Amino acid sequence: PKESRAPSSDSCATRLNSLECCPNRRTLTSSSCHDQLSGFYDISMTYDVTKTDQEWKTELSPERFAVLRQSATDRPFSGSLLHVDADGVFTCGGCGQHLFTSEQKFDSGCGWPSFDACEPGSVIERVDRSLFSVRTEILCSQCGGHLGHVFDDGPTPTGLRYCVNSLAIDFAESND
Repeated sequence: PKESRAPSSDSCATRLNSLECCPNRRTLTSSSCHDQLSGFYDISMTYDVTKTDQEWKTELSPERFAVLRQSATDRPFSGSLLHVDADGVFTCGGCGQHLFTSEQKFDSGCGWPSFDACEPGSVIERVDRSLFSVRTEILCSQCGGHLGHVFDDGPTPTGLRYCVNSLAIDFAESND
């Protein structure tokens, strides 16, 4: 997505929709917050990678299409990347953008791959009011693919737990 201007260090104390706004955490908000944001973020998001549903369907498996393009979820403890412990990079399953590193991964016990941070600018957040609750959905900033959700209950110093669907990401092991 294209931002109107980059977050300043002063903005880290600003709270929007109960989310802390930090340089590594970009939040999509409803138009009711537009006045607070005034030029901070471009509310109408555009992505560098844009395809029709038909194009996505020809490139992705039906399961992966459901997760990345329709916000479906893997069954807990079923994902192939849950127990990956090798050094490497986790990329978007739709467009290949680097999202997370193995250094950011930890075992949260929740049944999905979990990370305590994302690569700067790689993930955007938006309020998700589905399933009778309010959560923070995470999307690939390059293609808008649904990745999962981020929670503020992480055990590491960041306090974050990016809970990611295995079907939404790929893993490339380091050659070192």
